Amino acid sequence: LAEMLSSAGLGETSESFGGGAGEDQFSSFLRMEQARAMVDAGGIGLVEAFFNALKERTDVSK
Repeated sequence: LAEMLSSAGLGETSESFGGGAGEDQFSSFLRMEQARAMVDAGGIGLVEAFFNALKERTDVSK
């Protein structure tokens, strides 16, 4: 989830309010903690979606 948040642009410094090098270095910690909070809250349903897709694939081949 942290990588997905990074790809979505979470933690990037904005042009109008930049915190410099310190903000750039600590943004990864912010993304990691937000990803952990999302997991603790039940995730985003990605595992269930993968499971259902694999289950359908298995059922079709029978």
